[in-house]
Amino acid sequence: MILAHEFIRSSVARDSDFTTCQLERQRTPDGRQHALVAQFASSDPTEFARAAELIAPWVDGVDLNCGCPQSWAIKEGIGCSLMQRPEVVAEMVKSARARLGPSKTVSVKIRISKDLSETQRWVRVVEAAGVNFITIHGRTKSQRSSTPPDYEAIRSLIAGAKVPILANGDANHPSVLAEIIKKTCAAGTMSARGILENPTVFASLAVTPVESVQKFMKYAVKHPIPFPLLLHHLSEMSAGVKGMNKKEKSRLMACRDLFDAIDFVEEKWGLGDFHDQTKS
Repeated sequence: MILAHEFIRSSVARDSDFTTCQLERQRTPDGRQHALVAQFASSDPTEFARAAELIAPWVDGVDLNCGCPQSWAIKEGIGCSLMQRPEVVAEMVKSARARLGPSKTVSVKIRISKDLSETQRWVRVVEAAGVNFITIHGRTKSQRSSTPPDYEAIRSLIAGAKVPILANGDANHPSVLAEIIKKTCAAGTMSARGILENPTVFASLAVTPVESVQKFMKYAVKHPIPFPLLLHHLSEMSAGVKGMNKKEKSRLMACRDLFDAIDFVEEKWGLGDFHDQTKS
């Protein structure tokens, strides 16, 4: 989630919050092209539209996060606080679509309300503004991640929706992904925490393979990202690889730079064809 205000204001924020490369939008073996969507947090139509316009050359769409439950986000009037302001979100969607044109998507991510009729009204208002699709997380803003997502609530919201709905909540295992689709009839699923730990979850691999870590290091060398971000992703992925213990996790988090991280991965798992591919 990128703060639209900071993204507009500061080139430093743009360079640290968003990095990409051509590989992220390459075509799959069957000819389909990967789509890249950037997610922003904002509460102002002009601000959201301007951020969308700035990032447009490098993405296929933008998403507005109306589902972040953290207290600081709600205090700032973003995230879940926007579940009380559907008309404002509708204006943001309209403004972004006007700037981007029909070739890019504008979507939103939400959580459910205790009273589902409120969520149904919210969806109708934002649909009328021209949103392309909506992702629904099956928890309320006050529910912790230990609370099971309410997939039945998502299913009922999908039944009355006019745009594609993606389902979110505990999408962290291939079998769970299939179960979510079965229970909700959603057009697709979205994974957040799950895919950070296992980037291959949508490839139906239940456990993060060592090759994922090796490939990530290769990409990080060829297409650099800020080191704190690299360390965060590496920490999440390595937690899903079999054989990682607490002592090794501490050693990983003590890495000071990219070279330290490469040394750790090489010592722990080896680097595969890392050296050959980074030279190509």
